[in-house]
Parts: sequence; structure tokens; C-alpha cells
Amino acid sequence: MISWPELLLRLFLAAIFGAVIGLERERRDWAAGLRTHMLVSMGSALIMLVSSFGFQDIVGASYAELDPSRVAAQIVSGIGFIGAGAILLRKPGTVMGLTTASGIWTVAGIGMATGGGMYFAASIATVLAFLILWGMQVLQRKFSDKFHNKSLTITAKADANPRKIINKLLEDRKVDFADFSVTRRKKSLVIEVKLLNSAGSHFLRTVDSLKDEAYIKKISWNK
Repeated sequence: MISWPELLLRLFLAAIFGAVIGLERERRDWAAGLRTHMLVSMGSALIMLVSSFGFQDIVGASYAELDPSRVAAQIVSGIGFIGAGAILLRKPGTVMGLTTASGIWTVAGIGMATGGGMYFAASIATVLAFLILWGMQVLQRKFSDKFHNKSLTITAKADANPRKIINKLLEDRKVDFADFSVTRRKKSLVIEVKLLNSAGSHFLRTVDSLKDEAYIKKISWNK
């Protein structure tokens, strides 16, 4: 049976690894943030521990045939339900949340590796996942066409609700969004919206209506 110090170490490390990736998602103000990633990672580690050591009392019994991988295998399929909930299909060809969903799936793998005692693999995967989520954005912005589209930058008060602002923009169904990001700063909330097509007068009216809101500080338009 695994010792208590080792058990605590594995669960603690899994939570830390999940927090590293969750902090990057939290910075972008995605629904699946710090706590979600920590819970997914630690929960996966716990299931691995149960799968590996939770049935020691019946090992060798004639009436039981154990397969330690069966419980852990359910994480791979089960985590898909959480990932699917993070994906949003706004319109045909406009899908959002895929990166968050794949991040949750990766965090589950990191938790499984930690629960299985593969500390080095879990550490390397955490570093690589963080670099992919944060560091690769620089290359994307330089080489990917989707970052060269027209953009709208909305600066609001720090306590403003980003979902309220995004929902306001989503009311205009004639404009396709390539992507949007939310960044929280000390004194403000910054929302950057990338557009796939030209914005007509109807969309500009939506933007003008936002300017009248008390929580909006500034709106800049990159045409």
C-alpha cells in the first residue's frame, strides 16, 4: 500500500501542476480557470491512486480478478464531458473554446501521470503545456492570418462583467467573430475582439451603445 506522505505528495503536486496551467487560462478570464484545472488534475491523480492501490484488500482473492488500468481508463472518456462543455459553436465555421477543452484534457493527463508517480513526465508536460498556451501566441500573432483581421478593443472598469459586454456584442448576428480575449489588469478590464468580416453600420451602432454604459472607459477601433 502507498504511504500517506507519498499519497499527499502526489495529490499536492497534481494540484500545483493544474494551477500552473489554470493561471494562464484565468488570466484570459475563461470559464475554465484556476480552480477548474486544479480540480481536474488532482481528481485525475486521485482516480489513478484508487485504480492502483484502492483494491489492495482483495488482491489475490479467488473471487476477484483485478485490472488496475480499468478505472484510470475512464478518465480519458469521462473528461470529454467537461471539455465538450467548454466548446461553443456560435455559427457554422465559428468555434470557440477548443483550446480550453484541449487544455482540460491535457491537465487530466498530467494528473494521471502524477497519480501514477511519473513526476518527471508530469513536470515536462506542465511546462510544455504552459509554453503552448502562452508562449506560442507570439508566433501565432506573427504568422497566422486570423490575428491580422480587424479588431475592436474595449477597455472597461476593473469590476465590469466581461460576459455582459461579450453578450452585448453577440446580439449583432451579422458579424462573425474570429476570437476574443479578456485580460484583467489592476485598474481595468480589456476585451479584444477579432472579426472575420467587415463591420457594417448595424455593428457600429452596437459599439456606440456600449460607449454609453457607465462601466465602459474606452473603445478603440482598428480598421
